[in-house]
Amino acid sequence: MIQSKIAEHGTLTFSMVKADAGLCSALGMTREAVLNEVLKAELKGRGGAGFPAGMKWSICAQASGPTKYVICNADEGEPGTFKDRVILSRYAEHVFLGMAICAYAAGASYGIVYLRGEYAYVLKRLEESLADLRRENLLGKSILGLQGFDFDIGIKLGAGAYICGEESALIESLEGRRGAPRNRPPYPVTNGYRGRPTVVNNVETFAWATCILCRGAEWFKSLGTERSRGLKLFSVSGDCTEPGVYEFPLGITIGELMAAVGGIDAKAVQLGGAAGRCVPAVQFNRTIAFEDIPTGGSVIVFGPDRDMLQVAENFLEFFCNESCGQCTPCRIGNVKLLEGVRLLKAGRCSMPYLNELVRLGESMQIAAKCGLGQTSANAFISIVNHFRREIMGRVPA
Repeated sequence: MIQSKIAEHGTLTFSMVKADAGLCSALGMTREAVLNEVLKAELKGRGGAGFPAGMKWSICAQASGPTKYVICNADEGEPGTFKDRVILSRYAEHVFLGMAICAYAAGASYGIVYLRGEYAYVLKRLEESLADLRRENLLGKSILGLQGFDFDIGIKLGAGAYICGEESALIESLEGRRGAPRNRPPYPVTNGYRGRPTVVNNVETFAWATCILCRGAEWFKSLGTERSRGLKLFSVSGDCTEPGVYEFPLGITIGELMAAVGGIDAKAVQLGGAAGRCVPAVQFNRTIAFEDIPTGGSVIVFGPDRDMLQVAENFLEFFCNESCGQCTPCRIGNVKLLEGVRLLKAGRCSMPYLNELVRLGESMQIAAKCGLGQTSANAFISIVNHFRREIMGRVPA
């Protein structure tokens, strides 16, 4: 039986791994060996997209240029996600030293933590942690006596814009401009912050990198599934008796997760926040993994009495407010979907028009400029597909 590990009880794997041991291990290896260890571990980005971290680090390492950067995306703005806040509050050194390991492997000299504006209350604690690491020579000049390896980290506060969770919009914000996605290619690994090669990874990704260098790639690979290695943190909220931050191996079924969090009577679960998918109870045998249903960590539980049309409306209101407005599919598409949901609630949306709205959402998934715009219709489409009978009660024949 899979046992849950709840962050509030202090039982996350991070609490059993010394962060400085991970950095010491890395600095005792060549840069190529560190890259190979992360590649061998098959660590995929824990922000949701799942791009292999070792591949991203390797591309940056191979990119030309005298200056390279490492950026930690701590702009945890996805509704229902709060596990990065727990990591930063309790295991900040794992994140910071994971960034240092990445910097050593990729040849970077400076790091930035882009911290969500609403998390300003942890800023003082994070600055104190950085100061401690500098005193211990785990950051700064000639780290741990290794001549030529200089790396330090600064923290920049965001301003509460959801779009800055997208890595190129985050970089635009760091450079003093309005946060909006860039055209790609080129990608940040070759042309990122200030036009320099830049690695951008999520808070959790850097923390697991520290654990991998401490315990080894084989340890990490022994957990999870063949295509989704390792452990994952989940932020669980909504209609369940035990909300919180949980740690499980990837590959856990939704049903197993619901049993652990006290959501066994749930009618649906939203995986991945507002940009994720709504999964009905009949599909709770599906696995949370990159080969089935991936997630950045948000798990919102909907009980039997939840109005799923209201859920769709809430998510679409969020996207209408948070769209950067750069591309038409996202800027206008979300408004039209929201209008359609409100027509449905009023019983004034015909079935043919509902089908047109679904097709609009499918077009947005293809045509929107960035990943956030491409996923903004996900919840609406999945709710219509899985709860059509509930919705049809409000639609005229």
